[in-house]
Amino acid sequence: MVKYEIGNYIGNTLVGDARRNAADFFEYLVKSKLQLERGQGYWADKLYWMVKHNNEFICFVLINGGEAKTEPVGWFIWIGDSDCFTGNIPDERTKEIAWKHIDICGNCGGCDKPGGSRKVIFGKEFDNVCVTPMRFDNPGFETVECVKKLVHRICGLI
Repeated sequence: MVKYEIGNYIGNTLVGDARRNAADFFEYLVKSKLQLERGQGYWADKLYWMVKHNNEFICFVLINGGEAKTEPVGWFIWIGDSDCFTGNIPDERTKEIAWKHIDICGNCGGCDKPGGSRKVIFGKEFDNVCVTPMRFDNPGFETVECVKKLVHRICGLI
């Protein structure tokens, strides 16, 4: 049911590469048997999904369309915080893509303290990092492949 619901939103909201990349990412999530839950509370009227593994948050996805837009048009992935970002360093390209997408705190109220916090991600320190340390806006094919690797790391599948 969830897979078809997401597919309908992707097909009705996104176009071109964004549609292909979002569909590919959601198919990966389904095949990986990750839990997909629609957003609740503030996110209930938006095309927002929480992705979990063993009831732990892994990432969050927003397909922006319709009347309840909160972001520019497109789709977005936020990666949840994880201890795996301080351990074993991934390949250089994955590390570079992850660093390029560090999510700097925008003082939205989601972080434990205003302005985010200092985090070490794959051996590099960053200041003012959001509670969701990585954000991918309209990710292209290579970036989606990187996000899949990060999700695998967080879930302990690598």
